[in-house]
Amino acid sequence: MKNQRRHNRRRLLKQPQPEAIHVPVLRQTAIELLNVRPGARYIDCTLGMGGHAAAILERCLPGGSLRGIDADPKAIEMAGKVLGHFGPAVVLVNENFGHLEDICNKHGFRPVDGILLDLGISSLQLEDMARGFSFRFDAPLDMRFNPGQSVTAADMVNKLSEGELADIFRQYGEEHQSRLIARRIVSNRPINTTLQLVQIIEQASGSGGGRIHPATRTFQALRIAVNQELANLEEVLKQAVDLLHSGGRLVVISYHSLEDRMVKQFVQRESKGCLCPPDVPLCGCRHAPTLKIISQKVIMASTAEIEANPRSRSAKLRAAERL
Repeated sequence: MKNQRRHNRRRLLKQPQPEAIHVPVLRQTAIELLNVRPGARYIDCTLGMGGHAAAILERCLPGGSLRGIDADPKAIEMAGKVLGHFGPAVVLVNENFGHLEDICNKHGFRPVDGILLDLGISSLQLEDMARGFSFRFDAPLDMRFNPGQSVTAADMVNKLSEGELADIFRQYGEEHQSRLIARRIVSNRPINTTLQLVQIIEQASGSGGGRIHPATRTFQALRIAVNQELANLEEVLKQAVDLLHSGGRLVVISYHSLEDRMVKQFVQRESKGCLCPPDVPLCGCRHAPTLKIISQKVIMASTAEIEANPRSRSAKLRAAERL
């Protein structure tokens, strides 16, 4: 069994790096729910390779404009080539969307008519062997969206305590064997490559045979922790409400339960008036609803889209309108 796994890893490493093919998830649905129209202003907070942004620009011109944001400088470079023919209608910003309000203030771009977030990791990042996002390739344990930030996955794996690692794997990866995996990691440090980490996880939890690889949840958890994804999502949701025009739309596509739960709870809370506990006789919070939920049920990809783009299988879309 071990010889077979080594053979499979060597075979993967000999294969040429696949060319990233960009297929925006739920593209048509997202554009419809954003209510894109000519002359309006939009923000794509997760630019990626520009697929959603191009669809927005095609509909908001003439007279409309878009700001495209991405923490990954390589995404900005590639999207710039895709969107270049739209000219001054599009401005690209290499920054984390957690700083959305500062970006809009700096560019004099507020209020806006729609904000889109397509969360998670892009195929551009997954297929880059040097980034360490995927365990299909042996690569440095990096996982940074922005190579300019200081902390890498290797830093976390090699410097955090067993308890801290277990908390990350349990909280961000919902990994049931978080403590055992963390213990094996600490006893096998230093760990500097993806396949080193995969081997340790396999030793801790078995080589699998289930629906997902045993390393999937641990890799997800490390990526979320390295890039502070949930903290940035919490920040951008709060800022987005204040940046939207009355009638402006917020559309969020998420890919795992932690993100979707955060988005769901946010839009539900902002669609309510009083947030006081039920046993409080008089309202003291003075909270007024700021959002109207567009669809009470989460929106998922159709069977046809999942067949054409398997990445859309786990996508969940929620949309709300500014009151």
